[in-house]
Amino acid sequence: MRHILPPALKAGETIAFYSPSSPATSFAPNRTQRAVNFLEAKGFNVVAGNLSYKNDFYRSGTITQRANELNELIRNPNVRCIMSTIGGANSSSLLPYLDYDAIRQDPKIFVGYSDVTAILLGIYAQTGLVTFYGPALTASLGELPPLVDETFDSFQNITQTLSLPYSYSTPNYWTEEFVDWEQQNSGKTLSANNVQWLGKGVVSGRLIGGNLNTISAIWGSPYMPPIKKGDILLIEDSLKDIATVERLFSLLKINGVFDKVRAVLLGKHELFKDGGTNRQPIDVLQEVLNGQQLPIVNNVDCAHTHPMITMPIGCHFNVDFDRKELSLLEQAVC
Repeated sequence: MRHILPPALKAGETIAFYSPSSPATSFAPNRTQRAVNFLEAKGFNVVAGNLSYKNDFYRSGTITQRANELNELIRNPNVRCIMSTIGGANSSSLLPYLDYDAIRQDPKIFVGYSDVTAILLGIYAQTGLVTFYGPALTASLGELPPLVDETFDSFQNITQTLSLPYSYSTPNYWTEEFVDWEQQNSGKTLSANNVQWLGKGVVSGRLIGGNLNTISAIWGSPYMPPIKKGDILLIEDSLKDIATVERLFSLLKINGVFDKVRAVLLGKHELFKDGGTNRQPIDVLQEVLNGQQLPIVNNVDCAHTHPMITMPIGCHFNVDFDRKELSLLEQAVC
C-alpha cells in the first residue's frame, strides 16, 4: 500500500465539516457556531456539509444521505480539510459507499476522533492516506479557552511541515467535567495532568489505532488496517463500564495484537464507570496482559478529554520512556 500524505493546511483555505453519525449540529447549534467562529477567527473559510443542523433521530441522516454528504466534500477541490462534528455509533455504515478513488486523486486532511475512527482507519486501509486522530468541530473546537486553544494549536502544528523529530508537549492540565453544551458559558474545572510512562528505553513504530470500541465494529473487515509487528497502538474510549473495557482489551489479547505491537498509548478514559471496583482502565489492561511485558504510556491526551493532541495515523513515532517524551519521526503532510 502506497503511503500518501495530504497537502499542508494553509491559512485562508477551506475546512469543511460533516456529520457521519450523531447529529451534533442539531442538538448543539450554539456550540457548533462557536466552533465555526473560532476557525474563522483563525483565518479559515468554513463550509458546512449538507446535513448540518438536520437530524434523523439518533443520526444526522440515512446511510445514503450521510455517505453523499461526505462524498460531496471529498469531491470538492476547494475543500482542503474535512473535519467531523462529533462521533456517535454509526460512522462505519458509510464505509462501503465512500469515493476512495477521489480521495486518492485529491488527498485532503481528514480529522476527527471517537466513532470517526472507522472513517479514519477505513480511508487509511483503502488508500494509504495518512489521517488525523484529532479534534472534531462541535465536540472539540466548541470548547472554551484555554482548552480549545491547546487543542487547536496541536492540530495546527501537526498539519504543517515540521522540523523533525517533532516532540509533543504534555498539557499541564486536563478535564473530563461534563457541562451542558448549550448552557456552558465559562471554563471547566482543571486537574493537573497525570500521564504515566510504564516502561524503559526507547521504542519506535507506525502509529495505528483510535477508539477501541469503534475498532471492534470494523475488526476483520477490509476497512481495518492490519496491525503489524512493530506498530505502536493507540487506544482510547469514553463513558464505558469496566466490564466492557475488559472485553475490548481481551479482543486485542486473543487476536495476538499485544504480541505484535511495541508499545501501547492508552488515552484518558472520559468518565470511566468502574462498577464500584476503584480500578482504572490501566488496571484492567494489566490484568488482561497477565504479566506480559509491554511498554505502556497511560493517560495520553489523545482522547475524549480536553485538551486533545492530534496524532497522524500511519506515521512513525518515537516513544522515549526514559525522557517521558513522545515524538513524531516523519512528516504527516507534504
